[in-house]
Amino acid sequence: MVNFEYYNPARIVFGKDTESETGRLAKSCGAKRVLLHYGGGSIKRNGLYDKVVDSLRGAGLWFTELGGVKPNPRLSLVRAGIALCREQSIDFILAVGGGSTIDSAKAIAAGVVCKRDIWDYYMDGSLTPAGALPLGVVLTIPAAGSESSDSSVITNEEGNYKRYIGSEYLVPRFAILDPEVTFTMPPAQIANGCSDILAHLMERYFTRTPHVDFTDRLLEASMRTVLENGPLAIKNPCDYNVRAEIMWLGTIAHNNLLGTGRIGDWASHDIEHELSAMYDIAHGAGLAIVFPAWMKYVNKAHRDKFVQLALRVFSVSLPLDDADALVAEMIERLEGWYRRMGLPVRLHEAGVGSDRIGQMAARCVEGRGTVGNFMKLSAEDIAAIYSLAL
Repeated sequence: MVNFEYYNPARIVFGKDTESETGRLAKSCGAKRVLLHYGGGSIKRNGLYDKVVDSLRGAGLWFTELGGVKPNPRLSLVRAGIALCREQSIDFILAVGGGSTIDSAKAIAAGVVCKRDIWDYYMDGSLTPAGALPLGVVLTIPAAGSESSDSSVITNEEGNYKRYIGSEYLVPRFAILDPEVTFTMPPAQIANGCSDILAHLMERYFTRTPHVDFTDRLLEASMRTVLENGPLAIKNPCDYNVRAEIMWLGTIAHNNLLGTGRIGDWASHDIEHELSAMYDIAHGAGLAIVFPAWMKYVNKAHRDKFVQLALRVFSVSLPLDDADALVAEMIERLEGWYRRMGLPVRLHEAGVGSDRIGQMAARCVEGRGTVGNFMKLSAEDIAAIYSLAL
């Protein structure tokens, strides 16, 4: 286990009708002038918008709005939000939505404070935001874990680059999680969300760090939870207990607790970012395509971890002396789970061909040389992984 420092200041307010606490919580953070940031019209159709607005007004808070966040959130809207915040002297940002809305809000929050253009920080890993406006979250989609993470992912439409930044300034002050809000989510969103949660767990699980059995076990239990509850959430969309399990797990999967003392991989996320930036497919769907291909390519680099996953999480019961068969069966079961969730596991199933594989692989390592920690991957390696996913 490696040395670590764990700190997460996000207050989690979990349960039924907790969105009514929004105004009180924002005011307790010193908010006076709020930017209400959200995506499309779903929060207005399901009544959440009215509840949040009533709560803000009840707390005596002034607010203005910026909607229009899309999946794979766009830099152009972030820049519009930064300008709006400066014009209106905004001192607090409230994100009502899923990971895309929260990541957009984080970029705006940092961009208002930073002296350089916000995109510079996404493209240059040596730059770190020197601060950010405080922000809060009303979560609508359990998936990205951005409601209590320190990271943000944004897509620049000019060149279709998708990059991330991380800073403790980006951790929301509070996050409101009401599982009932998720009842009206389309099955595809639930599937993509569960895929994202599983990926966050697997990225941390695949480590070269020895003697991490405690967090191994936590990650394994978490993976089993999403594997079991994901299909149930699609089958029974109004089962509060199932949705509660997934919503809380999505937060824990990405608040860095399960990554303590270990160095995660994150190659699959980097590889997927190029895919969704280029083709604008859902992040969870892209991960369902990339992760099995990554496993097929790297599993011989540190076979014990793959065998452990096969035994402890996927309950593969083949002979232990046949590691190849164990791992192959585990990957097949993972792909089967993705398919049951209605997700693609091959590029052609998402309408993606081979014509841009070289371009995506080259862009993936641009400015960083290699990606991943479990196995360092070059552009050539990444191209091979894309090819395995065809």
